[in-house]
Amino acid sequence: MNVLVCIKRVPETGARITLTFDAQAIDTTLLGFTISPHEECAIEEALRIVEQHGGSTTVLTLGPAAAKEQLQNAMAMGVGSAVLLETEGADWNAEATAAAIAEAVRAQPEPFDLLLFGNEAADTGDYQVGVRVAHALGLPCVTGIKGIAIGDGALTARREVGGGWEIFELPLPAVATVKEGINLPRYASIQGRLRAKKATIERIEPQPRASALETVMLVVPPEQETHVQILSGGEEAAQVLRELGLGHT
Repeated sequence: MNVLVCIKRVPETGARITLTFDAQAIDTTLLGFTISPHEECAIEEALRIVEQHGGSTTVLTLGPAAAKEQLQNAMAMGVGSAVLLETEGADWNAEATAAAIAEAVRAQPEPFDLLLFGNEAADTGDYQVGVRVAHALGLPCVTGIKGIAIGDGALTARREVGGGWEIFELPLPAVATVKEGINLPRYASIQGRLRAKKATIERIEPQPRASALETVMLVVPPEQETHVQILSGGEEAAQVLRELGLGHT
């Protein structure tokens, strides 16, 4: 099995997100970066598949030179090789990203049996890249997966729905997008981190293609409001707490 995992460098998922003044991008001035949680699970799934069936793993991302940190993190977990589609730093839309990934996949000397993506990126949440890559390469695709099994040249995938499961069987090669919870990603060892820092990362400079998509503006979802009601004070407050069963008798 030759497995490719596509990941994205995204702002720390627990950070407060603010936009640039023109609402065209996320202001990353004070943000750290990481791998999307869904994609961490995709890395772990690729490693488990190769451990069970043999083969090789490759991790790929499109982004600035600094994205090599996320590639190194994946290699520290155990991924064998890495490819950086190096850009000048601006975030590419899903159409351009998928086209660059598909071109890079075609250029690899060995074909991939399975391409794994996170179900969606933690920052844009557009759900498109994996599907677009599958379409560009003419491969079968299944999304939102929380269970994978490989056997007899086919991929069996499970998707949770309505309290049950949908089961899909696809011939290999195929594309699958996985969801957080399909597994528990392993921690990178110290030895793995040292090896990853010394490993060679293949660099490719993709050329953005003209796109019919245009970003009008980004919008940060409104924060959930919280309300505090002061019921009373002094002895009256103590009486209220007792009535609620929260006070001492």
